[in-house]
Order: sequence, then C-alpha cells, then structure tokens
Amino acid sequence: MGFLSLVGNSFGCSASGERLVSAARDGDLQEARALLEYNPRLARYSTFGGRNSPLHYAAAQGHHEIVSLLLESGVEINLRNYRGQTALMQACQYGHWEVVQTLILFNANVHRTDYLNGGTAVHFAALHGHARCLRLVLADYVPSISNFFTQTNHRSSEEDSATDFDHEYVSALVKMVNQKADGGLTPLHMAALNGHVECVQLLLDLGASVSEVTIEDGTTIDLIGAGSTPLHYAACGGNAVCCQLLIARGACITAQNASGYDFKMDPIDGGSFLAKKFN
Repeated sequence: MGFLSLVGNSFGCSASGERLVSAARDGDLQEARALLEYNPRLARYSTFGGRNSPLHYAAAQGHHEIVSLLLESGVEINLRNYRGQTALMQACQYGHWEVVQTLILFNANVHRTDYLNGGTAVHFAALHGHARCLRLVLADYVPSISNFFTQTNHRSSEEDSATDFDHEYVSALVKMVNQKADGGLTPLHMAALNGHVECVQLLLDLGASVSEVTIEDGTTIDLIGAGSTPLHYAACGGNAVCCQLLIARGACITAQNASGYDFKMDPIDGGSFLAKKFN
C-alpha cells in the first residue's frame, strides 16, 4: 500500500471518527449505529486535543442509548481523557443517572481517580449534588440497598449505620465514601461546601466520617487551610442545614483548622472554586 493510500485511509478514519463524536455528543443514535456498523473500530477514536472519546461525549451529554451502543461495540469502558477522567466520572459530574446505571452494569471501574485532582466518581457526584448517581455508584457495596436506606435514615452515629451489615461490605463502603482527593478532601467535604443536603445525608448514612481533615500536600485544591473538617467546609459554604446534619452526627464545633477558622467563619464562595477545579 502506497503512502498516499495510507494518508487517505487515515483522513477517512479521522473524518468518520469526528462524525461519530458529533453523533455521540448530539444524541444521534441512528447515525452512531450506522457508523459503527461500517467500522466498529471507530468506537475507540479520540479527539486530538482533549483525548475525549465518543463514549466521553455521550456520557457527558446523558445519551445512555449511545453509551450502550458504544460499549456493545467493544470500546474500553475505562478510557481516560487528558484530565484522567473516565466516562463514569463525567456522567456523575453532570448527573446523568441512566448513563451511570449503564456504565455500572458494564462493570465500569468506580475506583479510578482523575489525574489533576485525585477525585473518584464519588467525588464528582458529591461535588455537584447528584445523590442518585452516588447511590448507583455505591450500590454494589450495600448488600440490600432498599433496606439499607430504610434502616440508616434513623441512625444517630456513623458507627450505628454499619451495625447490621456484613463487615466486609461495610469496610469497603466506608473506605470508598471516605477516600481522599488531593488536599485530603473527602466527598463529604465537597457536598457540605456546596450545600448539597441530600448528598450530605446520604454520605453520613453510608459511613462518611465527620472528623476527616484536609492536609497541606502542595496542591491548591484545599480552600480554607489544612486541618479543615466537613463542618468547616459547610460553614464556608454558608449552609446551615448541612452544618446541623454534621453537628448531629458528632462534628466538633470547637475544632480550628491551621488558619484558625472554626465553623463560625463567614461564608465565602468556595463552591465555584472547587467546581472549576473538578470540571
């Protein structure tokens, strides 16, 4: 095969790949299906700059049928873009629970962390307040999801919330909900900062610790200084309900962080800062 023929094939693949990207982004299922029937390998195409695949675009836009089509075509479910984000992270970021459900059914890796901030899909869902996505990502770690939520809604402490369930499941669950991103930020810090009451309640019911503190690790992601608890972050975000929930679960109201702040600090617009970091 000559050089010109190779170049022609390359441009043809690139053009078809861009068409698939457009179809995935716009939700054109018919076009996506036709392109993949013509060349199933197009599912592995990625854009030049951001290295976003058709799967990333479909997940970010909530087109769950196209996500299913791409996965059935053999695309790698845990593909990363240039920020290290997977399709699952993007679906959680934008609250597309049907996409999250599809990805979980196809065994997406829920433990992957992104390159820039060390956040998991749980962090993305908590930061943006998508409780339904949180439930789906964590469902496999709860033996009976419906009974779990029924029983834990009335718990008074994080220790009680784990009492009646298999220790192995609970240990893995608690580890996931308390996993730290850069700066020591847990999903609970993020949900509390942005005033996402339902996510805060859910994370507490699933064993999130009110005592985890941020750390100084050389990153810029920590907002108000090392040693900050979720209560500090709830106060920073100015959400009284989140503060009340955390205090009811045992958060220390006298704790000060390294900057000398306690939970009575004046609210600042920290939510937009973290949202920009994780977008």
